[in-house]
Amino acid sequence: MRFTVFGASGFVGGQLVNSLNANDENTVYAPLRHDITTDLNKILSHDLGHVFYCIGLTANFRDHPFEAVEAHVCLLKRILEQGHFTSLTYLSSTRVYEGNDTTHESTMLQVSPNNLGHIYNLSKLMGESLCLNSERKTKITRLSNIFGPTMQPKNFIRQVFQDAVTNRKVHFLTAPQSTKDYVSINDVIHWLPQIALQGKHTVYNVASGKNTSNADIAILLKQNGITVSYATDAPEWSFPAVNTSGLNQEFGYASNSLSSEFDALYRHFNQSK
Repeated sequence: MRFTVFGASGFVGGQLVNSLNANDENTVYAPLRHDITTDLNKILSHDLGHVFYCIGLTANFRDHPFEAVEAHVCLLKRILEQGHFTSLTYLSSTRVYEGNDTTHESTMLQVSPNNLGHIYNLSKLMGESLCLNSERKTKITRLSNIFGPTMQPKNFIRQVFQDAVTNRKVHFLTAPQSTKDYVSINDVIHWLPQIALQGKHTVYNVASGKNTSNADIAILLKQNGITVSYATDAPEWSFPAVNTSGLNQEFGYASNSLSSEFDALYRHFNQSK
């Protein structure tokens, strides 16, 4: 089986490459960022097999809106137009459900071009739309908040662990009842190839399907002797639970959770400090 991973230097892309390479029957091509920039035509002239488009700009998209659009839309457009591939799986985000009460894949979404924070949502949705209307074989995966040992520096959960091991205390800027869906990188890289090769639908939420609150995280921190505090008048920021019925029916439930991996992650960051 031949796979190509665009964005292999990132958190998800890198872990996906490692997982695919663990199967000796797979051939995995992970073009370097420099080669994508300078020699994309040559790359696209080859048989790319099953493509995973993992390129994205997450934490600093507000400061780099043009780069976000380039990453989420412009390069993707060229691959869809010119690429020789069997299928393409586009990594989007559950963030596109912001402002909605429901999170089913068929939900009508709300975005505002005047909202700087929606640059990310709009560009991801443009990428989704290009895929779905390209007349190519494509899948959309809307990923939740992913955690794992190689999380990016500005990732919220990574910052929690870094503060915990460095300062022995964590100060939350949002209220204890604030919630998010957190999904393990181990589950994500297990599901992505299955969706690409066997998925019956075109759009999948890739999430745990269960929200975890700041208060839940605080309990885990305190069990490790970490002091927890909250900002005065900290706002509540809660995201509706992500609907994972489609994912679960076809590919099963998440095997991991933030609570089950918490101690291992704490040891990892404690050893790395």
